[in-house]
Amino acid sequence: MADTSPPKNEHESSGSTTPLKLNDTANDAATTAAPSGGDAPKTGAAADAPFQLDVKDALTPDKTNEDMFIVSDNKFAFSPGQLSKLFDPKSLDAFYALGGLKGLEKGLRTDRNAGLSPDEQTVDGYVKFEDCAAQGAPKYGANGDAAPVLAEGKEQHPAGAAAAASHHHAAGGQFADRKRIFKDNTLPEKKRKTLLQLAWITYNDKVLMLLTAAAVVSLALGLYQTFGVTHEDGGAKVDNDRTVKVVRAGKSAEISVFDIMVGDVLHLNTGDLVPVDGIFITGHGVKCDESSATGESDLLKKVPAEEVFAALDEVAKRGKPVENIKKLDPFIISGSKVNEGTGTFLVTAVGVNSSYGRIMMTMNTEQDDTPLQKKLNNLADGIAKFGGGAALLLFIVLLIKFCAQLPNNHDTPDQKGQTFLRLFITSVTVVVVAVPEGLPLAVTLALAFATTRMMRDNNLVRVLKACETMGNATTVCSDKTGTLTQNKMTVVATTLGKSISFGGTESPLDEDPKEKIPRCEDIPIPNVPIDEFVKTISPATKRLLIESNAVNSTAFEGDVEGEKTFIGSKTEVALLTLCRDHLGAGPIQEERANSNIVQVVPFDSAVKYMATIVKLPQGGFRAYVKGASEILLAKCTSVLADPTSDEISAVPMTDDDRTAFSQTITSYAAQTLRTIGSSYRDFEAWPPQELAGDAELTATIFDKVHKDMTLVGIYGIKDPLRPTVKDALRDCERAGVKVRMVTGDNILTGRAIAKECGIYKPEEGGIAMEGPEFRRKSDEELKTLVPKLEVLARSSPEDKRILVRILKELDETVAVTGDGTNDAPALKMADIGFAMGIAGTEVAKEAASIILMDDNFASIVKGISWGRAVNDAVKKFLQFQLTVNVTAVVLTFVSAVASDKEESVLNAVQLLWVNLIMDTFAALALATDPPTPSILDRKPDPKKARLINTRMGKMIIGQAIAQLAITFVLHFGGAKLLGYNMQDEHEATRLKTLVFNTFVWLQIFNELNNRRLDNRLNIFEGITRNYFFMVINLIMIGGQILIIFVGGEAFKITKLNGKEWGLSIGLGAISLPWGALIRKFPDEWAAALTPHIPLPNIWPFKKRVAKRRERLEDAERAAEREKRVFESDESGFVKPERPLRVLSSIRGKRAETHIRGVQGVCA
Repeated sequence: MADTSPPKNEHESSGSTTPLKLNDTANDAATTAAPSGGDAPKTGAAADAPFQLDVKDALTPDKTNEDMFIVSDNKFAFSPGQLSKLFDPKSLDAFYALGGLKGLEKGLRTDRNAGLSPDEQTVDGYVKFEDCAAQGAPKYGANGDAAPVLAEGKEQHPAGAAAAASHHHAAGGQFADRKRIFKDNTLPEKKRKTLLQLAWITYNDKVLMLLTAAAVVSLALGLYQTFGVTHEDGGAKVDNDRTVKVVRAGKSAEISVFDIMVGDVLHLNTGDLVPVDGIFITGHGVKCDESSATGESDLLKKVPAEEVFAALDEVAKRGKPVENIKKLDPFIISGSKVNEGTGTFLVTAVGVNSSYGRIMMTMNTEQDDTPLQKKLNNLADGIAKFGGGAALLLFIVLLIKFCAQLPNNHDTPDQKGQTFLRLFITSVTVVVVAVPEGLPLAVTLALAFATTRMMRDNNLVRVLKACETMGNATTVCSDKTGTLTQNKMTVVATTLGKSISFGGTESPLDEDPKEKIPRCEDIPIPNVPIDEFVKTISPATKRLLIESNAVNSTAFEGDVEGEKTFIGSKTEVALLTLCRDHLGAGPIQEERANSNIVQVVPFDSAVKYMATIVKLPQGGFRAYVKGASEILLAKCTSVLADPTSDEISAVPMTDDDRTAFSQTITSYAAQTLRTIGSSYRDFEAWPPQELAGDAELTATIFDKVHKDMTLVGIYGIKDPLRPTVKDALRDCERAGVKVRMVTGDNILTGRAIAKECGIYKPEEGGIAMEGPEFRRKSDEELKTLVPKLEVLARSSPEDKRILVRILKELDETVAVTGDGTNDAPALKMADIGFAMGIAGTEVAKEAASIILMDDNFASIVKGISWGRAVNDAVKKFLQFQLTVNVTAVVLTFVSAVASDKEESVLNAVQLLWVNLIMDTFAALALATDPPTPSILDRKPDPKKARLINTRMGKMIIGQAIAQLAITFVLHFGGAKLLGYNMQDEHEATRLKTLVFNTFVWLQIFNELNNRRLDNRLNIFEGITRNYFFMVINLIMIGGQILIIFVGGEAFKITKLNGKEWGLSIGLGAISLPWGALIRKFPDEWAAALTPHIPLPNIWPFKKRVAKRRERLEDAERAAEREKRVFESDESGFVKPERPLRVLSSIRGKRAETHIRGVQGVCA
């Protein structure tokens, strides 16, 4: 009966707890520092450690969900936070700490058989945590009974915020208290943006705003246009409502999926999509596909909660776990699918508190501007100030000059007004000239061009701005399975008999000087390449291998996406693939049909093998056995004699042979290969005398005759790396991109794969860590740890999200890969999210910026190359455009001031050609350069690096000086130097035309010059691969020639003769050698010449002063972090004494146990 007295305030401690009956020290969260040898930290929950219960830490709030533990006036025993500890990751410790199914049933005030009552509104009284949970289980894990205190500024869980002051509430509808505490099964709908809002967001480009301001001034001067359209909101609400079957008041009923409550008992049927989290009550053969939720592709068998609790209770009382206790899984996860069976489960989390709900809520965040967008906005601010200042100064100078000339000005008032208007328009022209109006076009063109080309490289870009962000990615957090590896178990090593073998020649993963692990060269069995192995063995031996694997297997052939493949256990699929691809096996069904199968012994985890008995054509029977290699070896007394012989025969196994095979198994296991043994025994009759009278043949009964076997061979199996991964990772290292592996596998497998492909380098201070330990660290500890972290194993999606957050706080530009629905938060939070196109779920793809169509890590490197090409294209265009703009602004300013008529050297129509048409063409030409191989030879730009660096600045200023010098000499001294009669209007027009033509040719040649951003001299590199550039330049040259010949009155120009054409082109070509000289001018000198003027902290310099201070503080913080990272490693960063070995990968749980049993190797 429920206690009617209210519980203590959960913010107060309830005193001392009951002494813990379980092993309090199991799974202690203590990570040891990396020793001098560079080993990774180890946790108490190592992958191969025996299972131990730990209720002391089971319900500890994580920093990301502390608010879910604080609920006021909770009439139930558990808060949403405590229930959430059952999942993410699945926790048997939390399940036991909450009292198992019985505790959940009591604490949630429900009934596993009858379910909830449809008449429930509010509930009476209170249920205490201590009455439901396991004895001694602290209410808040490591925090004891003290509720977590929310950080300042963090909101309380909605359930707590909605609590009423009194203990008894007025009727608030059906399940009022449940809804208040646990919420309902709905998610808040994301607010859609209207078409006008999207248009406004797109318009929020400061360059466009500057141009708009200039247009408004033009409107005020009489140039106007009208526009205006209305838009209808086209958003459609998606209806996800469906019905589910629940048990209410002891009867099955169908209700809306939105009406499911915590405490409900739901039915499971084959094909159901699970809408909420819960605990499996009972059922028959229920297997769930959780790939959409977790990314793991294997079907998971669900075990009734009472059976799991009984096994855990046995551990608590006796300390010895049952076989495969870690595989006991009573957890039903929202977003998974029921593939087989029927049953019922108790709902523990709905809506925003469920696993799927929490993932979807994290996707409602808006993405920040990309680094390039921020830099372009800052540039636009600078240009606005520069252009506005120049225009204002020009207007003041011209106004003073106009006023000074008024006493001698005998024009009519109307003419004076026109003169004033002309000088005002000239001033406004400076603003228009200063603004790089082609910049938005250049950025869009570069992104669009890169997007289409990236599709050919298997990168489907969903978010356009992800292209340029990818170019400056500083770190990539990659999945292991399917991204770095092929997700296809493969036989990579085989020892056949005692006379031949292939593969298995890699060095051990953990080489301890105290432990002697045998190497391939220490084993007296010849090792040859696989092709030679296949050629050497006889057809009879091949037939033996094919039959032993084909008939003694439960896998079968089938079609997957139109491709013939094997379906079944990954180990069996690997063995059958070896037979088909290398040994000449026919279709598996034919092989089985050609064999006379008498009896089958199913696989039994207790004995770790399976067997098949066949009748031989020449008489007699043969039992093929396949299973754990060390177990099969112990049962063998003989070994396959000569694999090259045409007859199958066996020879006795000597002690030396047995030692060699034990060393082989140990060597394979040390390389993290999953080892499988194969043996056979011939019988004259079946069943033999020992099995007479046994009606059913099980593994236990077969064990009676499982002796005197003949060892056929030992196989080593792993999930190999993709062929392109090592080269891609070397490219990342060359490009200054740090790759980290984030995997759900155990730490041994993760470290092995990471070492093999070159990610994990413990000798250089690299760290491998497990997720449960990682997420318990404080932010300060993580900021010290993460720079050295290279492998994060046994990680949950929340761990990946925390890793991304910390990296972003360290000013890293982060790319993340993911395939499961639970990867969506990290994909959304990252600067660039890569979803898998083949294995990825729809939710993961929706959260990602780019979809990898081939699930291949090498495609990410291609994305980095294209991203850098986009960034370079924008910088090339900026370098070209700003040179034109600086030159044009100074030309306009000086020539207008010097002119009697306040006219610029270039009139409005000529500036239109220079500023609009040439800008557009230049954007097309410079934005379409594909990436060169050398683009990965440099480090990525930091987020706060300047958009215009020293190298670009010296080119802009240097070219502007040359162009101004040439133009001014022609404009002011051309008449004397070239003999033009300025009194003749035609001659004066010819000089102006010459100045205009020379100015345009200076830009055309400077565009060639701007194809390079570095200091190398070959500006023509790769030009023949960019047809856009060549065609567009021909169009520009053709357009300029056309203008000079037929522009006439429109451009206020006249035709030029051959000498003038030669002079124009020759002076324009000066840009090329001048550019080479600028490149040879040292960058350090250019930086030293840059004036560092101290600015007062007053408007309009406040923002500039703040940025300078921020850069200084960032540099100091970075130096401090680097110091802490160095000091945290006792031995500093140890330089490798020899090249990093290439190691092999996957290791099965059994092999891990075996190698530690035989050799005592420490993880």
